[in-house]
Amino acid sequence: MTVQYSDMQIGDEIALLKLQPVNRTTLALYCGASGDHNPIHVDLDFARKSRMPDVFAHGMLSAAYLGRLLTAWVPQSQVRSLSVRFTGITQLGHIPTCTGKVIEKFEEAGEQRVRLALRCANQYGEEKLAGEAVVALA
Repeated sequence: MTVQYSDMQIGDEIALLKLQPVNRTTLALYCGASGDHNPIHVDLDFARKSRMPDVFAHGMLSAAYLGRLLTAWVPQSQVRSLSVRFTGITQLGHIPTCTGKVIEKFEEAGEQRVRLALRCANQYGEEKLAGEAVVALA
């Protein structure tokens, strides 16, 4: 089903994306997929030497989840911009939940577009990533 500009109102929320709890396998797979092998994310001894209680998720993993939230809503070809700001650390066992809300409707470059406020939080509602996206709609 194609998302229609005329059907969207400021304040509308898109379908949330709730993921599985982050575990060591998640982190190892992300290391391989992204090429980011920073030991703080996979080596417990290194993490502890860095004064962290354990390894933790890459911030860009949460950014990828926000990208997935968007592309579950519209085709990637309709995404005009995506920006993120890291606001917290995603620990092992956290359950990422991504949400998006329409905050603006406008026209630009001959397209009808919406601006979305994006958020990735854990199961306790603690924000880990805040973002914004612009999407072209029909």
